[in-house]
Amino acid sequence: MPYQYPALTTEQKKELSDIAHRIVAPGKGILAADESTGSIAKRLQSIGTENTEENRRFYRQLLLTADDRVNTCIGGVILFHETLYQKTDDGRPFPQVIKSKGGVVGIKVDKGVVPLAGTNGETTTQGLDGLSERCAQYKKDGADFAKWRCVLKIGEHTPSALAIMENANVLARYASICQQNGIVPIVEPEILPDGDHDLKRCQYVTEKVLAAVYKALSDHHIYLEGTLLKPNMVTPGHACTQKFTNEEIAMATVTALRRTVPPAVPGITFLSGGQSEEEASINLNAINKCPLLKPWALTFSYGRALQASALKAWGGKKENLKTAQEEPTASPAKESTPQAARLELQPASPSSSLTMPTKQT
Repeated sequence: MPYQYPALTTEQKKELSDIAHRIVAPGKGILAADESTGSIAKRLQSIGTENTEENRRFYRQLLLTADDRVNTCIGGVILFHETLYQKTDDGRPFPQVIKSKGGVVGIKVDKGVVPLAGTNGETTTQGLDGLSERCAQYKKDGADFAKWRCVLKIGEHTPSALAIMENANVLARYASICQQNGIVPIVEPEILPDGDHDLKRCQYVTEKVLAAVYKALSDHHIYLEGTLLKPNMVTPGHACTQKFTNEEIAMATVTALRRTVPPAVPGITFLSGGQSEEEASINLNAINKCPLLKPWALTFSYGRALQASALKAWGGKKENLKTAQEEPTASPAKESTPQAARLELQPASPSSSLTMPTKQT
């Protein structure tokens, strides 16, 4: 007979649930600023800036001390290990800055993808070793939620059953360790948009992956009310020649979620998945307007789609700081962007979910 041990106390459950709901409060989403040193190097290189610790610190400071209008739309910020311990020019630790603006501090805890033996180039994610000790320390240092990314790809014979099962169980183990340490786990099973698959194929794979993930979370006794999901939107592959409307993408996405994600989950924070600022915003807007019942908060957890304009405006020059800090409120798209920039996020409720979609122009 299944038995949960050690079970979370009532107090632990309440703390986890409260944190999760704060992150996805109405009109709020997540700024993903957790790029690794290697990943941020590519972004700095795109503006001709050297990848030094000081330049990384200054750029993260730019994002975290942005225009006050941004405060109303950022419920949480995901940081990289290095960033968690950096400070502003005036000596304030970055976590303190985030909390002073009403945000929740998050931390990326996985250690990247590695090849999964027995598959055709598929991967799993490493980082479980020592995770409990790291989570305990991160909690002391101000982090209240974490992120772990697994990656699956769509091909003629992928994702395989082995890859789906392995990544689902890794995500569940990570979630369990986080919750035992008072940290809300964001579960991120990303299905890459690479390939020529159509919308129907992506929806099918997304449903199979999410079903496996929530079966694993159940097997590991995860308290769903103290978790968040960070999935891909259901979109055709980048090489797909068939075009789909924003409303079709929204319908496929919400349908896949309704078939697999329990209503106990407080919120779903979509990754941008390589979409442009405008594309990510318009699609999220369409998802929130989809005329199906949606029991979860549906919001964003964007990195590139929130940072691209600010990065370009900064250009690696300190004299451009003020201009760059105003960019997140003017982007991603003029017609629909995260709250301060007019994204129409709706609370999770039957009444709000029945809003009919409006055609994007």
